[in-house]
Amino acid sequence: MSLIEEIIVRPIGKVIDGIAWLDGVVTHKVVNLAVGATRTRPHPWSTFAPYICWDGLTDRGYLGRHLPPRDLSPYPDIKAVMELFKRPTGVQTLSKKSTCLFPAFAQYLTDGFIRTLPTDPAQTTTNHEIDLCPLYGRTRAQTRALRELNHPEGKKGRLKTQSINGEDFAPFFFQADGCTPKPEFDELDYPLFSPHQPLRPKPPETRPDWAPLGRDNQPITPWPPTDGSVDTKTIFAFGGDRANSTPFTSMLNTLLLREHNRLAAGLEAQNPDWDDERVFQTARNITIVMFIKLVVEEYINHISPAPFGIGADPSVAWTANWNRPNRITAEFSLLYRWHSLMPDTIDWDGTTIGMGHFQLHNKPLLDVGLTKAFEIASAAATGQIGAFNTTDALLQIEALSIRQARDNHLASYNDYRAAFGMERATSFEQISANPAVRAKLQALYDTPDKVEFYPGLFAEDTIHNGVLPSLLSSMVAVDAFSQALTNPLLSEHVWSRQPEGSGWPDAFTEWGRAEIARTHKLVDILGRNVLQPPTRPVEMTQATWHYGM
Repeated sequence: MSLIEEIIVRPIGKVIDGIAWLDGVVTHKVVNLAVGATRTRPHPWSTFAPYICWDGLTDRGYLGRHLPPRDLSPYPDIKAVMELFKRPTGVQTLSKKSTCLFPAFAQYLTDGFIRTLPTDPAQTTTNHEIDLCPLYGRTRAQTRALRELNHPEGKKGRLKTQSINGEDFAPFFFQADGCTPKPEFDELDYPLFSPHQPLRPKPPETRPDWAPLGRDNQPITPWPPTDGSVDTKTIFAFGGDRANSTPFTSMLNTLLLREHNRLAAGLEAQNPDWDDERVFQTARNITIVMFIKLVVEEYINHISPAPFGIGADPSVAWTANWNRPNRITAEFSLLYRWHSLMPDTIDWDGTTIGMGHFQLHNKPLLDVGLTKAFEIASAAATGQIGAFNTTDALLQIEALSIRQARDNHLASYNDYRAAFGMERATSFEQISANPAVRAKLQALYDTPDKVEFYPGLFAEDTIHNGVLPSLLSSMVAVDAFSQALTNPLLSEHVWSRQPEGSGWPDAFTEWGRAEIARTHKLVDILGRNVLQPPTRPVEMTQATWHYGM
């Protein structure tokens, strides 16, 4: 820690956090500055067509764009670009700040609204909102399949569960053969990379002739793999096709499932005249807002290099010029590919699990239970985001990400620097202080203006006190704040406590608002949904980290 950080910056941060009104003023300023780094929605361009048109502006089955498409060909060979992500020595650089709870939450969050189709990277199945669709499904039919409908008194508004080792988990998706879905879950999406995924893309005649640069339509892996890396019999019936992707994502969805049912029980007890539907919908409202609060107050504050915390205050959006309907962009769907965060192995209660055997495999979670799983995630350090640091098991996904950016004709890394208020890099030294990274960029692209968006994001150095590189951090802040705080449940006439026109009693109840108010971190929800609360830290930030490291 520098002297300035020690005697000035850090103490000021503590003062801001300790004074409610000052914290609110600073939160408003920081959020508006962050979102104001680039122009606001609606985006003129989308992946529907390489020009502005009505379908491109309105068809939300396609992704938006921060910048118009550019042809950057000829591109360097993808295998050569992958060398920028591969570790030259095989030794991973670990983060000093983050635990594996951080990437687990990031994956769970983004899997809820970043869903491009492997057969057509221009298309998406997202609802463009933080709506907890991994828990509730992305359609009404999926939501109904996950609910305990029309239950008698004492069970209203619940999501389906089963008891394993005395704990509540979602039911299993497949029948005993591990291949055939249970009939009650026919409406749910298959797990990603199974033969029945992805969802069928729209017919090609519905969009202009703008072919991708070349993709196959085969799943990335056989289904199920024969190496034991996938245990289909433990796949849960979840609302999202990616919610079973690792024991960590299943862990988070299980926690929120239990919290929904806990809230439903409390609402029913206080409102015995309510029917099953109203109990469910109100518990859902509370859970979604509670999750958004975690996004800001735990997740974004972990990412932030600031010495003070940001509060989840939706009023900052009510009069802001960036309060517009959400539209997930092609850039946003790529900038969240934080593969270098994931370690090669996870120490799972004395057993070492390789990252290649940590996918679509929930037996580790069932073996240890929810409390222990959160403790395991919080005890493991992540990798550091950046070049030369992706585990071998995920390198092929890096290649697919590079391909997806090219298929969508994204503009250059320097174009995005300019669009988000940074100076264009005129030398590779302005991108990275690492000589090896600079040499690789030079060999691949010759000049900074030719660097592609996706490799450029991760070639930058991580910012001091933060966990992300500069451009990546700026882009995450823009979309995170402007998409989280504009959620319909946080709009002025739903969330505001002003009596005239206020909708909050209907949406949440006074008790529900109090439950949201007392929730700031995942550990708060965990403690009220397990038989044995954690005895070890449950945090995204390592216990040894402090501001100024």
